[in-house]
Amino acid sequence: MVSLEGTGVTDQSDDRYLLPRDTGEIDRLDLQHYAFTEALGALHRAPARIEGLTLDAGAGSGRWGWDLVEQSPEAQVIGLDLIAGRPGWPRRYQPLRANVLDGLPFGDDSFDFVHQRMMLFSIPARYWHAAIHDLVRVARPGGWIELVEMPVGGFENTGPMVDRIAGLALEAAAGRGLDTSGTPHRLLDQYLRAVGCDDVERVDVALPVGEWGGRVGSILATDFRLASARILEAFSGLSVEEQAELLRLAHVECEERQVTISLAVAFGRKPA
Repeated sequence: MVSLEGTGVTDQSDDRYLLPRDTGEIDRLDLQHYAFTEALGALHRAPARIEGLTLDAGAGSGRWGWDLVEQSPEAQVIGLDLIAGRPGWPRRYQPLRANVLDGLPFGDDSFDFVHQRMMLFSIPARYWHAAIHDLVRVARPGGWIELVEMPVGGFENTGPMVDRIAGLALEAAAGRGLDTSGTPHRLLDQYLRAVGCDDVERVDVALPVGEWGGRVGSILATDFRLASARILEAFSGLSVEEQAELLRLAHVECEERQVTISLAVAFGRKPA
C-alpha cells in the first residue's frame, strides 16, 4: 500500500495548464501518446523491470499507464493528474486527482518506476528542480525515473506561419509563469544528476510534423493543428476565418519545409 503523505513542492494549488481541460484535450493527448510511442519504439526507454508499482505523474488522458498495465501483467500504475483522465480504466490502473505543484501525495520510496511526460504546459519555470527532486523522493532505492519533454514552440525548419503560432503559445505560457526558454527540455538529464541519480542517460529524437514524416508525422500534424486551433481561439484575437487561414498556411508550411520538433527522454536510477 502506498502511503499518502507527501511533502509540498510549493504551496500553490492552481492550474497553469495552457490548454482547456476537456474531452477534446483528452483525445488530443491520446493522439500524441500514439505518436511518441511509435517514434520511441517503446512506452519507456529506462531499463526498468515493470513488475511493481509505477507512478505516472501528469498522466493526462491516462493512456500511457493503460498501455503499460496491458503490456506488463505484473504492473500496477497510479496515474496522477488534476483531471480524472479517460473513464473506463483497466484493472491495475488507478487514477488519482492531485496537483504536482502541491507535492506528490506519497511517502518516500514508494514506487518501483516513476514516469513524467510533457509537463511543459503545467510546471512553472522556477519549480522544475524541486518537482524532479520530489519524483526522485517517491522512487524506491534502485528504481528508475524517466522524464520526457519538448520545448514550448521549439519547432525547427519553420516559416512565418508556424513561427506566428509558436509565438502566441510562448506569450500565453509566459503569462502563466511557464518556461519559454526551453530550459527544462535542455536540462532534463542534468536535473536528474543534480538530485543524485545514477546511470543517467538522454535520448533526443527529431519528430516530424507533417504527412511528409509518415505515420508519426501525420499524427503529430493533427496534434499540432488541434493544439494550435485552441491557442488561436484563446489568445490570437483573430476572426474565425483568419484563424482557419493561418492554420491552413501553417499546415502547408509544415509539409514544404519538413518541420520537426525535438523530443528529449532522460532517465536515471535512484541510488540503492
